[in-house]
Amino acid sequence: MIIYPAIDLRGGKCVRLQQGEKTREKVYNGDPLAAAQAFRKHGATWLHIVDLDRAFDEETSNTALIEKIVAEVKIKVQTGGGLRTLSDIGRLLETGIERVILGTIAVRRPALVQNAIKEFGSDKIALAIDARDGRVAVDGWERTSQIDALAFAKRMQNIGIKLAIFTDIARDGMLTGVNINALKLFLENTEMQIIASGGVRDLRDIKKLCALDAGGLNGAILGKSLYEGRIQLRDALTCIKENHAG
Repeated sequence: MIIYPAIDLRGGKCVRLQQGEKTREKVYNGDPLAAAQAFRKHGATWLHIVDLDRAFDEETSNTALIEKIVAEVKIKVQTGGGLRTLSDIGRLLETGIERVILGTIAVRRPALVQNAIKEFGSDKIALAIDARDGRVAVDGWERTSQIDALAFAKRMQNIGIKLAIFTDIARDGMLTGVNINALKLFLENTEMQIIASGGVRDLRDIKKLCALDAGGLNGAILGKSLYEGRIQLRDALTCIKENHAG
């Protein structure tokens, strides 16, 4: 099981939102590059980076900063937020980013996802399943569609998606614990690998997730729990080893 420290970028700073609401923002680090370097120093092998400016369709983006992190930190990065075209995807992958994450565009233009898989390979494309009350949220989580999240996952699997990030929006940034039942639903009803996101609170949650590892859980994204010291990255990595999930 892989731990993905989260770096959410807005205005060039490392922030966290509560339940994805941009009015409920807290800045944790004005130097995201330093944050990335610290995560690597403490054992991270991957980073999960979201460009919130691009996700909210604002005029600025943090692409140059993400490229700098990839170049200087020498760590695997998955990134998403506001990607709309094959050119967007291609440009990011050319910088050395390991894989890109598609969310809203996968809902609106599934054919583009299929074309991206054909052009770049399934290992370079991940799906974001951002769910609120079992329905898929889009546009930086600002709108909730009527699309059932599990049905959406199955459709995306059928066009070639092999890895999906499941985020329970209600728990994101709230430190209320992971939604184990929802994760089991996706693990038991799809053949995709799943990355858990939203609500990870402490090492007890890490242990619960380790129990799902054999069922196809790829890893977990940790954000607020790391930034507020609820979990130390090294302790999480040790916990995984001790629970034979590494």
